[in-house]
Formats: sequence, structure tokens, C-alpha cells
Amino acid sequence: MSITQRGLLLGATAFVLTTITVTGAGLHWSSSQASFKESPKETIDEVWQIINRTYVDGTFNQTDWRAVRKEYLGKNYDNVQDSYKAIREMLKKLGDPYTRFMDPEEFKDMQIQTSGELSGVGIELAKEEKTGQLVVMSPIGGSPAFKAGILARDVIVKIDGKTTKGMNVEDAVKLIRGEAGSKVTLTILRGEQEIDYPLTRSKIEIHPVSFHVENTPLLGPIGYIRLNQFSAQAGDEMRAAILKLEEKNVNAYVLDLRSNPGGLLYASVDIARDWLNEGTIVSTVEREGEKERYRANKRALTQKPLVILVDGGSASASEILSGALQDNRRAKLVGTKTFGKGLVQSVRGLGDGSGMAVTIAKYLTPTGRDINKHGIDPDVVVELTDAQRKELQKNRDKIGTFADPQFVKSLEILKVEIDKQKTTANLEK
Repeated sequence: MSITQRGLLLGATAFVLTTITVTGAGLHWSSSQASFKESPKETIDEVWQIINRTYVDGTFNQTDWRAVRKEYLGKNYDNVQDSYKAIREMLKKLGDPYTRFMDPEEFKDMQIQTSGELSGVGIELAKEEKTGQLVVMSPIGGSPAFKAGILARDVIVKIDGKTTKGMNVEDAVKLIRGEAGSKVTLTILRGEQEIDYPLTRSKIEIHPVSFHVENTPLLGPIGYIRLNQFSAQAGDEMRAAILKLEEKNVNAYVLDLRSNPGGLLYASVDIARDWLNEGTIVSTVEREGEKERYRANKRALTQKPLVILVDGGSASASEILSGALQDNRRAKLVGTKTFGKGLVQSVRGLGDGSGMAVTIAKYLTPTGRDINKHGIDPDVVVELTDAQRKELQKNRDKIGTFADPQFVKSLEILKVEIDKQKTTANLEK
């Protein structure tokens, strides 16, 4: 059973640790495994059929997909784990780290995530296609990983002393996850240096939006909004933040999408409509051609100048939002190039209680840019040193203040934009 459009998955990670990436709507959980016990090949064929019908690439990465079916259904499987191993081997032929199989335990974990009952160390984890390394996409604000100083793009080389070389994401997740209060040590490779991070797992409460007013000498009150992920609650929380900041008569906005790994497609569209009055937001393209084109609907809550902060951890839904506002000239982007994930996944429950995520589409920005594997280039590049990033992580109150170099640069740009608006207003009088 497929998740509805509102559950399309846009997270950049190959697997998510302690963060909500899909809503529970449309998830199917089957407690019956009778049909599987009668024929272990049924789940293999079910996975094959889903890929055959919906996978974004009609060439299946230049793979003879029918021959794959014949190969894997022609084998005998003695137990459940053998068939699951075969499914993962079959999917690996697609060369797509985002199309993945989840056994019943892993799929149940995903369902728990969507219910908000979260515990762990608080990182987004992906596997680099070229190197095969396990890479931290982003630490979740306030999590054990964040507090310890783990950074986006750090490479996990050991988990409790066990090497991750050749390890897949699912196996890494099993080693890293655990009950709140239990401990795990991650060995991180950053540049040439290996660093051990002893972490205590904890329950993690995630609110996607935080905001405050930053009073500036030259510009007056500036509204700063931090969006951590595009969850089901993100749209409502974003609207509430904008309306409260409008009540405080802020003169402009800074929207912080740094280290935001993505989330739900509809959430990115929903939030874009809060800022953009008209124009295309994004289009999704399936293998038969364009599927959907999402547009603004004249409901923008403000037209005040806007700068968006982005970095290498800004992925997928973050790239949809920032690409939409950049292409429509609604906002300037400041920071560093974004991650570069332009693919959409759907999560599906299978008949035996397992599940899978399958890439069903790619998306294009309003001007037709395919940002997959390239990312979005900011209008103004501002690099942070490792020392600066660690300082901001350890002292979260400094994020979005004058102690934040990228935020400071955004104020310079906002001054220019505010002056432009004043000039235009005077000419129209």
C-alpha cells in the first residue's frame, strides 16, 4: 500500500536516525505472515513488481529487470533472512541508495518514528555512492550527537570499535540505535583526524520551527526563523512563526535551512506558499514525464525581504524551498552549496510486514534545474570554518545572531533589499 502524496519522502538520507521523515497516513502494517511462510518468493516478487511499475528510471539503471526477476525467483530460499538478503541484492542493481528494503523490525522502527516516540543519538545517516562511506548528513539540534560536536559530513568509521567498512546503512542503524540511557561510541573521521565520541542515547523531542527577533542597529527588528526538518507539523509551525513576527513589525526575515535534511514534499510546497504569492514552486517528473506542477496560490503572509541560509546539509525538501524562492527572485541564498538530492521516494508496506522506499520521481526547480548530485549554488558564498561551526553548535544561542558569520552576511544583503523596497515605494507615491 503506497503512502499518499502527502507522505512522499524527500529526506536526503538513505536511512533516518531519530527523525520523522514520513507521516503515518497510508502506511500499511500486516501482522499476518501466512502467505510468506507458504512461499518466501512472494515478497521478492512483490518488491520486483513495485519497482517494475513505479521506479523513476525506465531502464532500471541499464539493468535487464525481467532477467533479474527470473534470476531471483529461480532460486530456492531456506529462510526469511535469505530472501531478505536476496531482495537487497536485487535492489542494489539499481545503483540507487534511496531505494531500499526494510525488514519488519526496520519498518516498524520507521512507524515508531512517525508516531513521534523517538530515541537515539540524533543524526541523519547516509552512504556516499562513490566512497561507500557512512556519512553524517546532519546532527539534530539538541540531540546527544549535536551536543557532543558531531558535524554534517563527518564520516563514521567505527561504531563501538567495529569498523564500518563495507557496512550498509541498515546494519549501522542497528548498532547505533538503542534504548534511552544506553551508550554508544562513534568514531568519526574529519579530514585526516579520527575522533571518538562517547554518546548516551536519549529521547529526542523535535519541533521543526524555532524563531526570535534579532534587533539590529541599522535595520531594526529582523525576524529569524530556523526550520530543522519538513515534518507534518512544519507548515503550521512556520505560519505561526511568521504571523507572530509580523505582529512584532519586523522589517525583514532570515530563514535558516542549514543542516536541514528534508522531509515531506507537501511540507516544502506548503511553506513555499507562505512566502511566495505567485509562480511555480516545483515540478515532479516520473518516468512517463511530468507528473505534478505545484504553484503558489496567492496566500503569502509577507512580502518583506528574505534571505535563506543554506549549507551542504541542506537537502531535498530544503532544496525545493530554497530553489523555488531563488528562481522566483523572492529570496537571496547565503552560505554554501546544498547537498544535491533531487529525488522523491514513496514508502510502501509489504504483505509480510516488511516495507520499502522506492524512488518514484525526480523534481525540477521552477526554471527547470535538475539539482540532483549538484545542489543549489547560493547567491552569496560564505564558508564557516570547523571552529566556527563547532562554536555555534556548542552555543546554540549564538545561531542567528551577530556571533553567526553567515547571519551577519545576510543582514548586509537585507539592507540592500530594504533600501530597494523603500526606493520603489517612494517612486510609487
